[in-house]
Amino acid sequence: MEPIRLWSADETTTKAIGAALAGLLGPGDVVGLAGDLGAGKTRLVQGAADALGADGPVLSPTFMLVREYNGDPPVHHVDAYRLSGPLELEDLGLEDVLSADAVVFVEWADRVAAALPESWLELVLHIGDDDHREIEVIPHGDAWAARGKPLAAALDPFTR
Repeated sequence: MEPIRLWSADETTTKAIGAALAGLLGPGDVVGLAGDLGAGKTRLVQGAADALGADGPVLSPTFMLVREYNGDPPVHHVDAYRLSGPLELEDLGLEDVLSADAVVFVEWADRVAAALPESWLELVLHIGDDDHREIEVIPHGDAWAARGKPLAAALDPFTR
């Protein structure tokens, strides 16, 4: 499946993209986010987590590394920015972090991609010249290839 290219003018739209994506997510799904510093990775997770009914405010896990939220399903939010590679993610307890019972969002996923499952969804966020966000959505593996049409339909309002 070809990558899907999205466009966001502001934080509200970035959160709406996360909410639209949440409708396709279920237990065991992993969404990896990469791209420019300050491009809206946490905002996108906030939109998705809110749509999944996560409790409490969703905050950046930069200094905690992993934040867990009750929701339907539960949400695990990982920040790999300070990790040196996939082995450190494994040291955190990979089985618990990438729980089959939760939806997992991994910021700075490019740093730990080798530790992610075969099927995961990658979102790469970049800041454009006029401060808008360009988001490239790249499905990995058979599970996401099978959801290609629903994924494209859910994100269609944000394509440009």
